[in-house]
Amino acid sequence: MKGFNILLVFLFGLFTCFAQQNSEISSSQFYGDEFEPASLSNKEEVWQKFSSMPVSDSLNLQFKSKVKEVCKVKGCWMIVELPEGKQAMVRFKDYGFFMPADILEKEVVLNGLAFVEEMSVDDQRHYAKDAGKTDMEIAKITTPKRTFSFEATGVLVPN
Repeated sequence: MKGFNILLVFLFGLFTCFAQQNSEISSSQFYGDEFEPASLSNKEEVWQKFSSMPVSDSLNLQFKSKVKEVCKVKGCWMIVELPEGKQAMVRFKDYGFFMPADILEKEVVLNGLAFVEEMSVDDQRHYAKDAGKTDMEIAKITTPKRTFSFEATGVLVPN
């Protein structure tokens, strides 16, 4: 009988954990495709993969990160933080969805394709203008830059 009671307590605790995890996901908002946040990489793992990746290579990833900037025009891109003061530019697959502007400093879960690219001066200036930078700041952009990018198929934003 004592063993049966221990089993019941264990099963109750296990089901409570599953219910809590499911309620956290159901109280969150998906943008783009819904996904199961199962195999999350931590930011350090993501940074190791990004920093060793050659330009034009790609890798499917899921990771959690803090939003540092969102396009002020219509939410068509965002910037998330990586370790060592680095950042990744996030765009959305086929411009199929956009992000709300009120998610700054929130932790989001990203699902999609990580890649490294060399961003042209024109593209850098375009994104700087979208971000509300001054003409003087935009004029200082004069060289292409190696950037860490992510094409999200889905984003999970906790409420």
